[in-house]
Amino acid sequence: MSSTTLEPTPSRRGAHSGAANNQAGNRAGEGLSTGPGPSFARVLNSEFIKFRTLLSTLILLGATIAVIVGVGALAAWGIGQALQASGTDPRRSAALAAQGDIAAAAPSAGISFAQLILGSLAVLIISSEFTTGMARSTFMAVPKRIPAFIAKLLVVTVAAFLVTALSLYLAGLVAVPIFDQYGHTLDVSSGHYYRTLLISSAYVAAVAAIGLALGALLRNSAGGIMSLVGIFFVLPIALQIIQGDFVKELRKFIPDNTLAPMTAAEHLPDTLEAWQAALVLGAWVLIPVLLAGYLLKKRDV
Repeated sequence: MSSTTLEPTPSRRGAHSGAANNQAGNRAGEGLSTGPGPSFARVLNSEFIKFRTLLSTLILLGATIAVIVGVGALAAWGIGQALQASGTDPRRSAALAAQGDIAAAAPSAGISFAQLILGSLAVLIISSEFTTGMARSTFMAVPKRIPAFIAKLLVVTVAAFLVTALSLYLAGLVAVPIFDQYGHTLDVSSGHYYRTLLISSAYVAAVAAIGLALGALLRNSAGGIMSLVGIFFVLPIALQIIQGDFVKELRKFIPDNTLAPMTAAEHLPDTLEAWQAALVLGAWVLIPVLLAGYLLKKRDV
C-alpha cells in the first residue's frame, strides 16, 4: 500500500488573522514614518490662521496704524508751524528750503515706531512657539521644518508691508488738511509719494523678517526683542557718539540708515546710493534668515 503524506496547511481563520495583523502593522508603520508632510499651501494657510486669530497680533497691528497716523499728524502740525514761522525769518526759510520738500516726509515720521512694533511682533510669532512648546506640534505636522519657517516669514512680511502701506496712506490723508491750514500743499497722488510709501513699507517688512530670524535664532522673546532694539536703536546712537573716519563709513551700512537713501528724491550727502542701500538692507535680511533656517533644521526643538 502506498501512503500519501499531506503538508499541514494553516486554517482559514489563522490566515485571515495573519493578514489582519500585517495590515495593522503596515498602518502603524505608516503612522510612525516621517513623510513629506502637508503641502506648502496648507502650511501657509495654517500659519495665517494662527496669525490672525491671536488677539495680541490684532492689537499690535492696530497700534501700528494708530502710531503711524498719529505721529504723521503731529509731524504735519510741527512742519506747518515751522513753515509759517519761517515766513518772517529769511535765514530759517533758507534752511528749510535747503531740506527740500519736508512736507512729504511728514506721513512717514512714525516709521521708527512702526518698525519696533512690527519687528517685535515678528519675534513673538516664532519665539512664543518655543516658549509654550507649540513648536513641537508645528514641526511634528511639518517634519521638514523649513516650509513652516518660510510660511511664517511670508505671513509676517506681507502683513507688515500691507499694514505699513495702509497706515502711511491714511497718514497722508490726515496730513493734507493740516498743511492746508498753513497754506502748504501735500500731494498724496504724486509718483514720489507713492514711491516713498512702497519703499518705506518694504523696509518695515524687511525689519519684520529680521525680527522673525532673531526669534528663531534665540528662541527667546525678550532676547529677540532686545537684539532688535539694539540693532535699530542702540547701534545708530552708539555710532553717532563714536568719532572717526572708519565709524563714519560704518554708519552707512547699518540697516537703520538704508531707508533715507532709498526714499530721497536726490542723493543725500554721506549716504550710500539707493541701489547700494537696497543691497545692504537685503544682506541684513538674507544672512540672519538663512542662518535661522539652517539652525532650525539642525537643532532639536
